[in-house]
Amino acid sequence: QVQLEESGGGLVQPGGSLRLSCVASGFAPEYYAIGWFRQAPGKERELVSCTSPRSDGYTYYADSVKGRFTISRESSKNMVYLQMDSLKPEDTAVYYCAAKYTASYFETPREQNEYDNWGQGTQVTVSS
Repeated sequence: QVQLEESGGGLVQPGGSLRLSCVASGFAPEYYAIGWFRQAPGKERELVSCTSPRSDGYTYYADSVKGRFTISRESSKNMVYLQMDSLKPEDTAVYYCAAKYTASYFETPREQNEYDNWGQGTQVTVSS
């Protein structure tokens, strides 16, 4: 059974940093692309970043986080991280990691409905 669990959320001041972690179990990581999504109150869930199955493969970032967030994966530990720097109040949201099975080592899925499995989410609040 595929399971994803996020951690690392919390309250941080504007300009601060957080690192989110997503631990995956029940599947071989080399066949899954991983995405980080977020949903702010009253807004639709949106893709923040995603990484292809290969740790040396492709990544994608939404324009709103490009240059501030970094996605990485540690396949030996079935972990995917989202390093978030220079945080802004508009980054406040519940952050979810999601996995998509893919035969392509380099796929970076962009649509929510492409992802098969989701974590429960972790709250990130950026406020002074």
